[in-house]
Amino acid sequence: MTAVPATAPHTPQAREDSCAARSSDAVRRQHDDAPDTGDLFLQAAQLEGAARERLLAEITDRWLPMAHRIAARYRNRGEQLEDLEQIAALGLVKAVNRFDPQRQLPFEVFAIPTITGEVKRHFRDHLWSVHVPRRIQQHRNQLRRARQELAELSGGDPTLAELATQAGLTLDEAREGLGAQHAFASLSLDRPTAESGTDFSLKDILEATETGYALAVDREAVKPLLRALPAREKTILYLRYFDDMTQADIARKVGLSQMHVSRILSRTCTRIRQQALLTGGHRPAHAA
Repeated sequence: MTAVPATAPHTPQAREDSCAARSSDAVRRQHDDAPDTGDLFLQAAQLEGAARERLLAEITDRWLPMAHRIAARYRNRGEQLEDLEQIAALGLVKAVNRFDPQRQLPFEVFAIPTITGEVKRHFRDHLWSVHVPRRIQQHRNQLRRARQELAELSGGDPTLAELATQAGLTLDEAREGLGAQHAFASLSLDRPTAESGTDFSLKDILEATETGYALAVDREAVKPLLRALPAREKTILYLRYFDDMTQADIARKVGLSQMHVSRILSRTCTRIRQQALLTGGHRPAHAA
């Protein structure tokens, strides 16, 4: 395999670009693990195909320790360090491929935000148990930093108002952000409860009968039946069960006797009940 020459190009413009890249890197590099790769980037910009890919791979290898250092900042947050290093390496590859050395900026300035953004995007898109809007995730991070800052200053547990002020958020935004702290990781329903000597799990103490389901089924079953009623019967049912009027008041309103209203109500409710049960109702309809 033919090695890529490490010498700088010999054209005047290339020598000028190379000197500018070296001086820029020397002035702007801020981390010990940030290698000087200005010349390599300039060489890669003049190559194509396999030769360029080999040179970019060499650049990536040199910057990999810094990518791993960035990944290490996010350990102990629910993801294995090895996985985070792979995500950071992916961000590094993207940065190397997108970097334009002609801008005469050190690669470090471009690479660090790209790698950090890739790691943060992984947390945002893959590790939250419940989907939380990005805005609220950012509020959560602001509040976490604010809590650390206040703890260093006072040592106590800050109030909601103090957290909001320190984070530059409103009280409502702070409440949303604090609520999101419990959405990052979920507990298994099979997890044992805290009480010792018991075999109860979380699902045993959280289970409850939801009576609203049956009511919802009943309502859906009677809706088409109510719509199909004659106008007079529909009016009488509405006045009785939605306006909560007495039979005597209904009789005066519609111009019938109270006994006639009573028979209409009884007959109509019986018919709707029977039809609802035949068409899939859960039990005798409440509306009837």
